[in-house]
Amino acid sequence: MTLTLDKIDKHILTVMQSNGRISNLELSDKVGLSPTPCSRRVKRLEDSGLINAHVTLLNKAALGLNLTAIIGISMDRHTPDRFEQFEKAIVNMPEVIECSIVTGQTADFLLKVVVRDMQHYEKFLLGNLTRLTGVTGVHSSFVLRQVVNKTALPLDHLG
Repeated sequence: MTLTLDKIDKHILTVMQSNGRISNLELSDKVGLSPTPCSRRVKRLEDSGLINAHVTLLNKAALGLNLTAIIGISMDRHTPDRFEQFEKAIVNMPEVIECSIVTGQTADFLLKVVVRDMQHYEKFLLGNLTRLTGVTGVHSSFVLRQVVNKTALPLDHLG
C-alpha cells in the first residue's frame, strides 16, 4: 500500500521515533491535532506498515552485556538452501541482534552479536556459530566504543 504522508504524518513519526510510549493526548498536543484525529492517523500509519512495532530499548551495559562483536561469516556454497539453513539457525540465537546478507565484503553474512564478555563470546563462537553447516570462515571485530547508536530513521526525504 502506498501512503501519501503530509507534514503532520511526518511530525507524528518523528515524535514517536523518539518516544514510543508517548500518550495519544501528549502526541496530539505536540503535532497540533485533537486526540481523535491524531489517534486515527497513528492507526493509519500502523495499518500501512510504516510503523512496524512499539518496542522498549534496553541498556546493554546495565544488563551485563558488555561486549559487542561484528562478525563476518563466509559460507562454503552460495545456494539458496545453504543460506536458508544458516538463516533458520541464526534466528534462534539470542546473542545475535542483527544479521544481514551483504555484498562487497569477503563475508556472506554480517552479524551483530552482544555477549557478557570474551568468555561468553568464545562459548558462543565455538559452541554455536562454527558448528553451523556451511560456515567456512568467521572474522570477528569488537566494538571499542559506540559513536552513533540511533534507532530513528531519517525522514527528511519525505518532503
